[in-house]
Amino acid sequence: MAVFLDTGVLVAARNADDDRHRAAKELIRSALRQDYGPAYTSDYVIDEAVTLMLVRTKNPELAVDVGEFVLRSSRIAKLWVSKESFSEAWDKFRTLKERSLSFTDCTSLVLMSRNGIDEIMSFDSGFDGLVPRRG
Repeated sequence: MAVFLDTGVLVAARNADDDRHRAAKELIRSALRQDYGPAYTSDYVIDEAVTLMLVRTKNPELAVDVGEFVLRSSRIAKLWVSKESFSEAWDKFRTLKERSLSFTDCTSLVLMSRNGIDEIMSFDSGFDGLVPRRG
């Protein structure tokens, strides 16, 4: 068993003004305790989280905070999108274009599949029916 941490949960957990802050903090705590097995995320999710935090809050300190939180955590394994993963994600993005999934979401699905990760912690209902979702 393992869990993948998605952008919205990471951003909400580090932004006290986010409507989902409390729920996200609980999800992150359970992930860091490894309640669902090892916790993973990706370089693309980190990029998206830092960018989203900056856009939503206009606060570069919070953007750095969410990035540092993930990058410094020894309890969150980081996966990197390879050229092969990118190509597979692009195919998936084109196939799933009717869903509300971003390209980063498609890279997450590919990395989850390639690394045997069972569930995603996400507030994004676009994952529903593709992978089990907590959030």
